Amino acid sequence: MSQSPQPKDALDPVDERELDGQEDSPFGPEVAPDSGTDVPGPVETSESAKGAAREAAEGAREGHRPSTGGSERTVVHLLRHGEVDNPEKILYGRLPGYHLSELGHEMARVVADHLAERDITLVVHSPLVRTAETAAPTIERHGIERAIIDPRVIEAGNKFEGRRFRKRLLLDPRRWWWVRDPTKPTWGESYRAIAKRMTEAIENARDHARGHEAVIVSHQLPIWTIRSALEGRSLWHDPRRRQCNLASLTTLVYRGDELEAVEYSEPAAHLYPQAQKTTGA
Repeated sequence: MSQSPQPKDALDPVDERELDGQEDSPFGPEVAPDSGTDVPGPVETSESAKGAAREAAEGAREGHRPSTGGSERTVVHLLRHGEVDNPEKILYGRLPGYHLSELGHEMARVVADHLAERDITLVVHSPLVRTAETAAPTIERHGIERAIIDPRVIEAGNKFEGRRFRKRLLLDPRRWWWVRDPTKPTWGESYRAIAKRMTEAIENARDHARGHEAVIVSHQLPIWTIRSALEGRSLWHDPRRRQCNLASLTTLVYRGDELEAVEYSEPAAHLYPQAQKTTGA
């Protein structure tokens, strides 16, 4: 049984040997990592909570700065990574060393087959190795020389990172301050910040793949957050209701700089019955 990596206070660099043959993002400066992401907790329904979430969504949309893109059709696929090898059920978040399971690798191959006939000219993934491994079959299938590592599409951090999640964690009074406001959320990076960095990364990928298609391999929370922002929903949500399964595709279709459609598909759905119910992202 593999040993769980020890938690760190900040984003750990991925072992360069794991990501050999790939390059850092040319799209812009790296963002400083925040500490936090979602964790199961109480769901509030107060008007103040809803209002705060609406404000966050509006702020994310205000961050959109369109470029001059003409009328070409460009597609950006947001691909969630495949199943991770996590037998100890650790909230791994941004911790390094969490690779895909055998099933996760199969999911990645299935997605590559699904995208085989698409006009993909750019592949981007987060600095975490599970996204690099998910991207690999698609990179090979399309003969792309180098993938781009973009830290803006990384998973959010998590104050619970490195722990096995148990309900008793939330019963500890020392941690109540962490979960005092799920609309931000207070246990980590704000939804608004996630939406902003994802917006920037998506727009850069769209501009570099203009007239073609790009794949960005990211994580469930960032993908769902930016989709909610683009579709005008509150960014605050019940994590159990996200439509972003393992190795799923959230596809953004642009005409020039205007978003025409958001599509969702699960090429690896037939493998889901074999997947473990694990903690992670």
